[in-house]
Amino acid sequence: MDLVAGSSRALAAERQPIRHIDLTLVVAAGLLASAGLALIFSANRSLAGLGGIGIDPASNVKKQLVGIAIGAILMILVATVDYRFLKVYAGFFYAAAIGMLILVQSPLGTNVNGAQRWFEFGGFQFSPAEVTKLAMICLLAAMLSEVKAPDLELVDVLKAVAATIVPMVLVFIQPDIGTSIVLIAIVVGVLVVAGARARHLVAIGLVAIALAIGVFQLGVIKEYQVQRLTAFWDSESDLAGANYNRDQAEIAIGAGGLTGRGYLSGTQTNLDFVPEQHTDFIFTVAGEEFGFVGSVGLLVLFGVLLWRAIRISYLSKDAFGTYVAAGIASMWAIQMFVNVGMVIGIMPITGIPLPFVSYGGTAILTNLLAVGMLENIHMRRFTGRPR
Repeated sequence: MDLVAGSSRALAAERQPIRHIDLTLVVAAGLLASAGLALIFSANRSLAGLGGIGIDPASNVKKQLVGIAIGAILMILVATVDYRFLKVYAGFFYAAAIGMLILVQSPLGTNVNGAQRWFEFGGFQFSPAEVTKLAMICLLAAMLSEVKAPDLELVDVLKAVAATIVPMVLVFIQPDIGTSIVLIAIVVGVLVVAGARARHLVAIGLVAIALAIGVFQLGVIKEYQVQRLTAFWDSESDLAGANYNRDQAEIAIGAGGLTGRGYLSGTQTNLDFVPEQHTDFIFTVAGEEFGFVGSVGLLVLFGVLLWRAIRISYLSKDAFGTYVAAGIASMWAIQMFVNVGMVIGIMPITGIPLPFVSYGGTAILTNLLAVGMLENIHMRRFTGRPR
């Protein structure tokens, strides 16, 4: 009897969620966020050095630290509540995200450089498009996890796509092409893992391309965004305009060489030649100051992050957890690929930040929440369904 009781206690202890934290995932995310703080400081230091009277070079670093602190608290809170409850409330999260996307287009939202994307509170900005990514992942996972067939039928795929159209349109008109691309990648990633047939995905992709062409023809997209996309195909068309960001980014990356010029010693970075280098072009700072070696180091950390997300998706004992993890992996993968790609000139400039590294309070909150969701799924892979 003592042996049986001891075995039961050991089994119960083994099933405790806290025993199954994925430390590798947390460490990779923490190292990326820490690298981001260093790179943001270097990028913003140039503003003070170029005669910015009264500018604190660490101002954005302090704001990012606040975002990381709040995000870490939310990450822990999210990890403590069984993730399967997210399935129950997925519709509410989705509705709340839609409501915020509508409100941000009202006078309550803040317009910056022609884009209406943020709510502003006491010097901090909140972007509802960022949290919409997670809301959409939860809704798609909840919908598709109810499908019993081994493969999704066309009607299931269409329902999933229909659920994403409203937030995608609301994000697109902000305008925010970058987040629209991320939302598309999330839908495709979850559908692929859920078993959607290739012919259905191809058909929907062709329709999406046709609609995108129509949108460009109707002039819905801002002129500067059109120039960025067309300049990618015709690099000699406008070297001083639409191609300026890309050219300066490539110069900075090339100047770094193998080991870089040293922290805070990058010429392109110090002289502020690269626009938005603390947000969309943060990777240029890493490339110039830490060279090829430092850049590869960052990419390795992202590789670890994606590996853990994919592994958690594979190990999940229910379809909902599998699809949530797959959606998060898709979200991170497309952002990393497009951001690094536009910096080195193989992707058009679309304004997608580098996860955990680029400056942005809502972005870091969203990414840390995503880590919490992944930890939740990983920690409870041996437990039963919540009562």
